[in-house]
Amino acid sequence: MSAVEKMTPAEARLARVSLPDGFGPARRDARDRLNAMGLPGRRDEYWRWTNPTDLIAPEPVPATPFVDDEPELFGDIDRLKIVFRDGVFDAEASDDLALEGIEILRLAEAGDVNWASGLYGTLEAAGQTPVARPFATLNTASATDGILIRVTGRASKPVNVIYDYSSEVCDPILHHLVKLEEGAEITVLETGTAGARANQLWEVDVAKGAQFHHIRVQGRDHARRAVTGIFTRVAEHGLFKSFTLTSNGALTRNECVIDIVGDDANAHVAGAALGDAKSDPFHHDDTVFITHGAERGESRQVFKKVLKNGAEGIFQGKILVKPGAQKTDGYQISQSLLLDEDSEFLAKPELEIYADDVVCSHGSTTGAIDETALFYLRSRGVPHEEATALLVLSFLADAIEEIADEQFRDEIVTRLESWLARHRG
Repeated sequence: MSAVEKMTPAEARLARVSLPDGFGPARRDARDRLNAMGLPGRRDEYWRWTNPTDLIAPEPVPATPFVDDEPELFGDIDRLKIVFRDGVFDAEASDDLALEGIEILRLAEAGDVNWASGLYGTLEAAGQTPVARPFATLNTASATDGILIRVTGRASKPVNVIYDYSSEVCDPILHHLVKLEEGAEITVLETGTAGARANQLWEVDVAKGAQFHHIRVQGRDHARRAVTGIFTRVAEHGLFKSFTLTSNGALTRNECVIDIVGDDANAHVAGAALGDAKSDPFHHDDTVFITHGAERGESRQVFKKVLKNGAEGIFQGKILVKPGAQKTDGYQISQSLLLDEDSEFLAKPELEIYADDVVCSHGSTTGAIDETALFYLRSRGVPHEEATALLVLSFLADAIEEIADEQFRDEIVTRLESWLARHRG
């Protein structure tokens, strides 16, 4: 048996990465933690519905980059563009990183930045309890690039992180860090496909009274495989909001771990997924864990999936209310719309509450198109496919409404309409 064959899956993945300088203690700690926990298998409770084999393998499954013929997403909006091509920062395609109210650095060149060295890997490590998140630990240990953003005021315009790739075996590991100082505010847009297989992680520290808005649109590549993580800590009167739109993709696993540590803090996370497995596989997994550790906190989880032709959707969401987190308001809903009898949606909603003065609820439903509503539209002259599209958009509306800014909501609706038009019949 060769030396490579004797490696564990975690060791084999780590052996492929050439690391930049900086954040050595956090990286070494993550490597030790990863070697102790190992990468997940199908017997792991939180992976029993999503097969991690392609994510664990030392080499990615080749994926031909998708040629997107649609206009550039958010192209009409004034924003600061940060482009990563094949997992590496592209300075020529990016804007000047100077922007009023924020400081932006590259992970690959930052070294041990004072404000970042105390945060890099910290939120990810804290989010490993009570459920292990091995791919996030792999990311902290081996990320080769990413951006570090320190927000000191209100960013004068959104920051758009854009991904692109050209190699069929592009396998980037990107780590982004955002630190919002007291009262600061930023909107981060995240668009495109980072690679044939990608591991992307955000650590977001929201200080007192700060606001973080995040809108992510995962690219249209049919064959891509991706595992993403967002780990955030929200202080007193802070606000964290994240929305993700996913269409296409052989395998997508989006994890979000939120720790509400300050009184009167809010955290909203939402997603809309559209999958058609007629020509290519589609498997989409949202896994969310929100911890309330302070009083009068509010959290919302709103996830909608539209599936057809054998597409698969997963939702695993939990609200944990710690002792003393009185007046907590926690809401969770996951719903799927199955456009045929071949698709599948599996859900695991959970509540764990140790305070006695809270309002928490969760629900999960799976269903088909409302035939009564469809008949109503048809009876008024609306063609069948157009009527179906209108009902799908209505179904997704609750998730889209979680986007605070109307201009971004309009962009998302336009992309949804385009997808529905392409996948009629």
